Amino acid sequence: MNVGFIGLGLMGRPMALHLEKAGHTLHLWARRPESLAPFAAVNAKTHATPAQVAAHAEVVIVMVADAPDVEKVCLGADGLASGGKAGLIVVDMSTINPNAARTIGLRLAEMGIEFVDAPVSGGEMGAINAALTIMVGGKASAFEKVRPLLEKLGKSVTLIGDSGAGQVAKACNQILTGVGVLAVAEAFNFAAKSGVDPAKVREALLGGFAYSKILENHGQRMLDRNFKPGFKAWMHQKDLRIIMEEAHRMGLMLPSAAATAQVFNAIVGSGMGDNDSITALQLLEKMSTPEQ
Repeated sequence: MNVGFIGLGLMGRPMALHLEKAGHTLHLWARRPESLAPFAAVNAKTHATPAQVAAHAEVVIVMVADAPDVEKVCLGADGLASGGKAGLIVVDMSTINPNAARTIGLRLAEMGIEFVDAPVSGGEMGAINAALTIMVGGKASAFEKVRPLLEKLGKSVTLIGDSGAGQVAKACNQILTGVGVLAVAEAFNFAAKSGVDPAKVREALLGGFAYSKILENHGQRMLDRNFKPGFKAWMHQKDLRIIMEEAHRMGLMLPSAAATAQVFNAIVGSGMGDNDSITALQLLEKMSTPEQ
């Protein structure tokens, strides 16, 4: 297929390369020319605008930061809508507000363009290893057309429901992972401040009901002091902001998510937003160490 890809950052770059390796022709646009450098030696064509990408592609995948970016790429001047033909499918793999996804989808539908929201979980390593969990919202017919592409990117691809449902599932994922990361960080900090080895505590907890993938994977990275970003803390802050906005809109109480959102606000405010989300441990350590 001719596949457009916009958003060649930490995760988008390896995802696009997986599709090229699978035999698809890539059509690319990037705000920064340096983002295109890794594609110089592969079957990829670069374009001056998103509109030109849309004019050459059957499917365009978008992987950008937030809803305003998705809206600009899709509906702005020289956006996908201005170059796409009827029947084009836009797959937004960003994490954005579910209502924003529905609105963008409706506006594109007016122009004969299908919209599928397909946010992912798995971070940079999931993207590199084509092991992402992909949560999809949209029409079943559009999903079936793009499923072969998504299966080259993830180990789990699930159609959740109509437009926006993929973003709701991703929001649920971010509640669980955000609260989970903070819980592991709290437990490790408590153990260390109590004079007990967090590594031994983790070893014991992995064998009981406290076991989780976060304790296993992120917990080990905390012990290794490996705060290199696989998923940056500012991105988790952004996702939790989306969740709390939706909670306010619906009048829902999300006490654990709300507390976790405040911690990620503090992480970013402390200048650690570009670290991995597990830097929550560093914040707790900093807050619980008496000033000399």
